[in-house]
Amino acid sequence: MSTSEIIEHPGVVLTVHDNNLEVRMLTQSACAACHAKGACSAADMEEKIVIVRKSLNDVYQIGQQVTVLMKRELGTLAVFFGYIFPFLVMLITLIVFIVNGFGEGTAGLVAIGVLVPYYLVLYLMRDRLNDKFVFAVKPFQVESGI
Repeated sequence: MSTSEIIEHPGVVLTVHDNNLEVRMLTQSACAACHAKGACSAADMEEKIVIVRKSLNDVYQIGQQVTVLMKRELGTLAVFFGYIFPFLVMLITLIVFIVNGFGEGTAGLVAIGVLVPYYLVLYLMRDRLNDKFVFAVKPFQVESGI
């Protein structure tokens, strides 16, 4: 697998268990790395905590810097399930209700309301999704410019 197929984020180990690690990552959008971020206030940095499976032979310590890895295609799939699909469901619901003669306010409320069962189903399927969205971890290595 080439490195262009992998998303990497630096992280710090928070807890160590027998089968997994809890890792804190600081993710940032492209805006956060921009030199003009102070002028536009669109910079986006977010702290995330992820559970990473580890093999029994791996030895990690609390506070250790690591690199969290995930397949790029899984990131795209997560964006689809988290943002794109729910937006399409809302948009289609809104259009269907307006075309069928409901008021805009009612159609808008129903369109927002359809997200409740959608995200409830995602929540109920979290175990299956956790099996699909697997993170890996490796010790942090500083790249030398030499």
